[in-house]
Amino acid sequence: PSLSLCRHSRLRHRRNTRGHQRLRDCLRGLSVSDRAERIWVLADDRVGHANQAVAVAEALDAPFDTKRLRYNDLAQLPNALLGASLDHLTSETRGTLAPPWPVLVIAAGRRTVPVARALRRKAPGLRCVQCMWPGVGAADFDLIALPAHDRQQDLATVVRTVGAPHRVTRQRLAEAGEMWTPWLDRVPRPRIALLLGGTTGRRNFAPDDAELLAAQIRVIGGSIMMTSSRRTPVSVRDILASQLRPLHRYDWSEDGTDNPYLGYLALADTLVVTGDSTGMCTEACASGLPVYIFTAADMIAGKHRVLHKALYAAGLARPLETATKDLYQPDATPLDDATSVARAIRERDLL
Repeated sequence: PSLSLCRHSRLRHRRNTRGHQRLRDCLRGLSVSDRAERIWVLADDRVGHANQAVAVAEALDAPFDTKRLRYNDLAQLPNALLGASLDHLTSETRGTLAPPWPVLVIAAGRRTVPVARALRRKAPGLRCVQCMWPGVGAADFDLIALPAHDRQQDLATVVRTVGAPHRVTRQRLAEAGEMWTPWLDRVPRPRIALLLGGTTGRRNFAPDDAELLAAQIRVIGGSIMMTSSRRTPVSVRDILASQLRPLHRYDWSEDGTDNPYLGYLALADTLVVTGDSTGMCTEACASGLPVYIFTAADMIAGKHRVLHKALYAAGLARPLETATKDLYQPDATPLDDATSVARAIRERDLL
């Protein structure tokens, strides 16, 4: 009887093996659109947040599905009240979050947190990665990517980065450079790309700050290419345009049509970025160019100053107030926090 059982077990094993192989062969022949992606990105409607999550997914070098989240009025409620819920999403968005479930969800931003937590309850075994501190429900995440300047507690699930994960890669810069060369080649060298943030919460980007910024840039000398953001006050934009007379200028718009931002990073000789934007400071330091950070006292929060010091210490940037006509050459490796987070995901077997 024992011998018969052994033979039966071997036979069943061979059948299962052949069945698994046929399943693998079948899946291998399917296109990406024919089967569920192993990774979902929950894309917040704030571009800066969405880009962090997408950057990590891209760095994993695996297919992923981007779920664009749109919110209703309940999204104004604090996460403590929403809990693990999809209630603050539009009905159309809720309809896109359905089986088959992924293996891994990557998200960034406060309003994505209840969504990731709700999906985890719907799909036991789902792994969740959050860029930025999630607050309530932090224990529901398998990995939390936090920049060094974020003073939250260090849980076992926290991975520290220098800045924010971003999508500025060598390949993307090369593509942007090729695209924008016909337009930006008309701008004489040396070229200074001025990347403007703006007012944040209680911190104002005031006209006096714009005057100081213009004066510090004139010390460097060169042709100005200027781009603003959603938060840039019109008064600041106009003062800088009047005083610096940029030879190429882009004013932020909702649709982002013909935005030369990556072209600036690819084709400038030096970058000047306002220190109120963690994202732009981080992306500038991925370019491999000299980076100067403008840090007017009344527009920079304490956490931003911690980030600036880390970038200075790493040799990735310098304070704009120290700039001269002789540009320094950065000797540090371009910043790539997305790859650091992706490596941590792989090392922890979350995918």
